[in-house]
Amino acid sequence: MTKKKKIIILSIMVGLLVITGYINVMLNNSLSSNSSKTNTSQPTSTMSESFYVTYKTERESTRKQEIQFYEAIITSASSSQDAKQEAEKNKLNLINQMEKELVIEGILVGKGFDDAIITQSETNVNVFIKSPEIDRNQMIIITDVVCEQLGVPEEDIIIIPSE
Repeated sequence: MTKKKKIIILSIMVGLLVITGYINVMLNNSLSSNSSKTNTSQPTSTMSESFYVTYKTERESTRKQEIQFYEAIITSASSSQDAKQEAEKNKLNLINQMEKELVIEGILVGKGFDDAIITQSETNVNVFIKSPEIDRNQMIIITDVVCEQLGVPEEDIIIIPSE
């Protein structure tokens, strides 16, 4: 596989991630504007459930596409050995990230939260919690779980309550 093809494939993957981020922001803005209106046609809990379900569905779909891209590189006869190794490494990293997010989200639901979404970047971990507000004890629980599972410092965790 030529460098040009690799760049195109990686560009497409980055584009998909940007699109997912954009959809996330648009959904977040939509939820914010809908919750600020007094005359909404659907209850807040339904809108919140929609955000969590939609986000998780979009995330899963995007990640399936990313894994397919990595698989295409790995199985391609024209891919160089370096490209195959890099694709395998990236695929394993993505799978590990998915597993950790799933575990943390499950633990938080098990600890009594209605729902949770974990997103990771190079600098922080965002934790969306389905709750109108979070008290100090809940923040400690969330922070402890994320620190223990991901090994990140407490100051790198951003907790975002959402209805």
